[in-house]
Amino acid sequence: MCGISGVYAFSDKGREVLTKLKASTNALETRGPDSQGHFVFENVGLGHRRLSILDLSADGAQPMTDESGRYVIVFNGEIFNFQELKKKLVRSGYTFFSGTDTEVLLKLYITEGRNFLKKLNGFFSFAIYDKEEDSLFIARDRMGVKPLLIYKDEDHLLFASEMKAMLAFGIQRKIDYVSLYQYLQFNYIPGPASIFKGVKKLEPGHYLYIKKNRVLKKAWYRIPFDRKKAKKNPLSYEEQQKKLVTLMDEAVQRRLIADVPLGAFLSGGIDSSVIVALASRHTAHLNTFSIGYQDEPFFDETRYAQLVADKYKTNHTVFSLTNQDLYDHLFDVLNYTDEPFADSSALAVYILSKRTREKVTVALSGDGADELFAGYNKHMGDFKVRQGGFLAEAVTFLGPLWDVLPKSRNSAWGNRVRQFQRFAEGMSVSAKDRYYNWATLADEDEAGHLLNKRVRRAMAKNIYKKRKKRILEHIHEDGDINEVLYTDMQLVLPNDMLTKVDLMSMANSLEVRTPFLDYKVVNFAFSLPQASKIDKSMKKKIVQDAFRTMLPAELYQRPKHGFEVPLLKWFRNELKTLITDDLLSDAFIHAQDIFSVNEIRKLKEKLFSANPEDVHARIWALIVFQYWWKKWMA
Repeated sequence: MCGISGVYAFSDKGREVLTKLKASTNALETRGPDSQGHFVFENVGLGHRRLSILDLSADGAQPMTDESGRYVIVFNGEIFNFQELKKKLVRSGYTFFSGTDTEVLLKLYITEGRNFLKKLNGFFSFAIYDKEEDSLFIARDRMGVKPLLIYKDEDHLLFASEMKAMLAFGIQRKIDYVSLYQYLQFNYIPGPASIFKGVKKLEPGHYLYIKKNRVLKKAWYRIPFDRKKAKKNPLSYEEQQKKLVTLMDEAVQRRLIADVPLGAFLSGGIDSSVIVALASRHTAHLNTFSIGYQDEPFFDETRYAQLVADKYKTNHTVFSLTNQDLYDHLFDVLNYTDEPFADSSALAVYILSKRTREKVTVALSGDGADELFAGYNKHMGDFKVRQGGFLAEAVTFLGPLWDVLPKSRNSAWGNRVRQFQRFAEGMSVSAKDRYYNWATLADEDEAGHLLNKRVRRAMAKNIYKKRKKRILEHIHEDGDINEVLYTDMQLVLPNDMLTKVDLMSMANSLEVRTPFLDYKVVNFAFSLPQASKIDKSMKKKIVQDAFRTMLPAELYQRPKHGFEVPLLKWFRNELKTLITDDLLSDAFIHAQDIFSVNEIRKLKEKLFSANPEDVHARIWALIVFQYWWKKWMA
């Protein structure tokens, strides 16, 4: 795993930024602590930071140039089928000077041009420069596992793995207020937008081809989803289960290739347990890692993780954390984040990655299964709303009680109340509105009221409407859960889940591999009918059934809690002064001139009241933004 950045200048003025290439690359140090390299030729510059995984020798250093000197590549990621691709190239007469997948990528491009992307099984972002054509080819993997930012003006095109590397080029820092508005709704910024005007995220499964002053953007992969075909899947449910096991076993086996120590995250849930069960077929005494929460027993699932570890005789490590351990790393996360991102579970991922990196360099994870196979409560909610019946009527009848019932996330009862309230709110709206409401933590009015009049006037409402329409374009009234999952794959997966894992693992120089997001598994998942994924009593149905004989029975007899950072406790104690006297003080809000002083004051009053409900989640989003603003904008 690595970090990349680069420049393609369209003018003499654009070439001036080439002097900042090294600074941009250095900003990516944690992504690639082992070495760095730079390439500059006339109007083009490529930078690379290396985290050595395959062929640890200097032969794998980047930027890498082919034997002719014509082609140069910088690459971030892993190609898991590179060995079989390499064999075909050798049979065609090619020779290789390294054992890396980088060299295979480069020679595939030389041989086949842009079409070679469809042969790749892996995750990546890379750039290849052709000196003779003066062309630059930039691509991102199918699911968006690896990030890539793009900035283009009349003088140059810039790219980088992270925003901090983009800012090192000296671009203008103008906040995109539509992005801020969406951030206040989602707790993250939906791509392809970013927090800054002019900076875009290259969409998953897309490439750019730059030659002279022309820039071509094209989608090279889209999830092959046809709802009508999925409903008529010719395989029986038993055959579907067998195929899923085969595809997942192959995906896991492919991801065990490394020249460095490797392990797996093991939370005690179904998804990570499936990964460990399959990996143990091919690796004896697999290294596995779990987090335990001493002060939050409701969220501690280490007992279930230990059952899986014992069954497969893994070399298991539990990192037992207190709330103080979590707090001690809070500002590490805030300092590393270079774009507002308020998924508070990033803190747990950061600590897990940090501790895991002390033992291994690569870790497998179960990320992606929930989005593919309907694993979230909102999926069950959408399914039941579409089905109708007694539960829907009961929830509507109980609606007036939500205001007086406790909604804490830290107890089973509070969790149920909170989830039923969300369910009730989705009962009487359209499918599109229901999806949007359940995907956000604050609705449009709540987010809008936080912004002051100046920002609301400056926000391009037509652009917001276009972005919202794009998010919801695949949701229909007569659709089913697969449309919801398809939308999750475009919105939630790349912008929240994968962003969180990439940022927090790369902050600790750990590579995380996600077998569920193997494109063959993804393609298969979207060929399945709704009935294979969810019914009235079971989420993620086919995953649970297909691997039932491989996993301890206790895993099927427990509720899924997820994890909540104890934000409310911190806001009322350790972080109270930061809120009242600094980041959310009236004086700072007024001087900053972005948020409404009165609305922020109301949130603070609610936070410190006897019944704060879920206000701490919105306060957290504001704190993250304010901390980011002071670091990158003030």
